[in-house]
Amino acid sequence: MSFHEVRLPARLAFGSSGGVERRTEVVTLASGFEARNSPWAHGRRRWLIGAAIRGLDEAAELIAFFEARRGRLHGFRFRDFADWRSAPAALPITPLDQPLGLGDGATTAFQLSKTYGAGEAAYARPIAKPVSDTVAVAVDGAPLDPAEFTLDAASGLVTLAAAPAGGVAVSAGFAFDVPVRFDADRIDMTLEGFEAGRVVAVPLVEVRT
Repeated sequence: MSFHEVRLPARLAFGSSGGVERRTEVVTLASGFEARNSPWAHGRRRWLIGAAIRGLDEAAELIAFFEARRGRLHGFRFRDFADWRSAPAALPITPLDQPLGLGDGATTAFQLSKTYGAGEAAYARPIAKPVSDTVAVAVDGAPLDPAEFTLDAASGLVTLAAAPAGGVAVSAGFAFDVPVRFDADRIDMTLEGFEAGRVVAVPLVEVRT
């Protein structure tokens, strides 16, 4: 999949609306009981952006970004301000925020992820587009020096310089973007006056990278 490692400017997303969706197949049996199944292992996020744009300069900037992505052709990064960091909004990011797994004495590569919920029902969301300079990693609760791990910012894969011993916890803290694409091949705009225009909301959809 073609993906551009560039983030949509935040000012173009002001006034956006959206959230996460799941796909659940529900079959009602003759007895009245239900059988439910989901073909999706992970949720998918959607947004509508651009509704707050009123000036022609910002509208032109959005159109330029859209054209550079060739409409739906190329993906890009999007900051979901409702969910963009490993820690709760009121707390600083730390390398202990999110569990990445346990060492086995051989594995050095760990995928960044964010866990929602707790216990058996917890869901671990893979994080594919971390913000490079925010990623901090800890092994057995001890923060690592940046020289002790490498990060693939295009996939969210962290590779440690040394494999943790069996059963040793690996964790990380980070800010992240969501990989998305435009979900329409056109942008509509209404001219409301001199130097004033209104953009019809433009859909974005999360993509797998």
